[in-house]
Amino acid sequence: MSLTAIAIDDEPQALDVIRLHAAKVPFLDLKAQFTDAYEAIAWLQTNRVDLLFLDIKMPDISGVEVVNCLPRPQLVIFTTAYSDFAVQGFELDAVDYLLKPFSPARFLKACTKALDIHTLRAGPAGRAFIFVKTGFEDEKVLLDDLLYVEADGNYLTLVLPTRKLLTRQTLTDLMQQLPPDRFVRVHRSYCVAVDKITKLARQEITVAGYVVPIGASYEDAVAGIRARVL
Repeated sequence: MSLTAIAIDDEPQALDVIRLHAAKVPFLDLKAQFTDAYEAIAWLQTNRVDLLFLDIKMPDISGVEVVNCLPRPQLVIFTTAYSDFAVQGFELDAVDYLLKPFSPARFLKACTKALDIHTLRAGPAGRAFIFVKTGFEDEKVLLDDLLYVEADGNYLTLVLPTRKLLTRQTLTDLMQQLPPDRFVRVHRSYCVAVDKITKLARQEITVAGYVVPIGASYEDAVAGIRARVL
């Protein structure tokens, strides 16, 4: 498994250091570098990476504010010359905090930690389970237990037989982790487990007693479900 990443720092020399270190890490693919944080935020609206190398103290907008602006939950390694920002970084559940100047070995250690977390979240190739972040922890969810998912902005509620889990993630991102033969999006805000469907109506689906609406633009996907379960 590998990691895709970008680096954001208002100092070009700092970006050069990250680029040189990244070139020595075999599992790291540094896609882009930005001295302007606003340009990076705009880029991330249409591009996805696994990891951000992010300076905290920058003109106009801080690294902490950048993280809070992002629509998708990337892993973050903060890079800064100011040690007093460390607490802020870890409060945002950052993977690591690199104090400038940092060595290639220290950079590699942070990247390895990020890869471990990314691998843990992705789960095995068989997709028997996924990991979702709940607060400060990554919680294992068996796909056999997942009934349906409801989205509310950048937050998801995963509904299981005996509990519900809230995680900060978009439904689009989660769908990339779920096997398409088992989970189908039936509404802008809902996806369901096909094998848990107990009733199919014209405008709604019942999943283990829960009623889920069908979106008009997802009728083709629901038609596919009908063909499979009826």
